[in-house]
Formats: sequence, structure tokens, C-alpha cells
Amino acid sequence: MAPADAPSDPEPPAPKTESKPASLRQVAGAVFWSFFGVRRGEHMEQDEVTIKPLQVIVVGVALAAVFVFALLALVQIVLRVAG
Repeated sequence: MAPADAPSDPEPPAPKTESKPASLRQVAGAVFWSFFGVRRGEHMEQDEVTIKPLQVIVVGVALAAVFVFALLALVQIVLRVAG
């Protein structure tokens, strides 16, 4: 019988679980919400594990380009209607 004040064996560290890589939809959603500065804590934690920085950069540049071209198209439409 071991004494009550003796240190017990520490628990072994939990094995790291492999998380699935993020889909294009998940990355696009994360980038979209980051444009507005809004993201829930639980989703941010999941994004840290599943989304790679390169994915964020590529999708961010692509969505920014789509946004700029949409604004340019809107301006062209407004100018044609007004003029």
C-alpha cells in the first residue's frame, strides 16, 4: 500500500487527433466573416486547427478581387443608368 502523500504517476498526454483539412467552403466562410471582423470563438478555434495560412491567403486575395470587380460593375451600371 502506497502512502497517501506519495505523488501518483501523471496521466500520459492525450494523443493528438488528426483533424480533417478544411474544405473550400469552410475557408471561404472564415475569410468572408473576417472581412467584417466577426467570428465566434468556437469557430476560430476550429479554424486554427483545420485551415492552413496559405489557404487563407489564396481565398482572401480571390474574394477581395471578386469584391473589387463587383464594386466596379456596380459603378458602371449606375453610370450607365444616370448618363
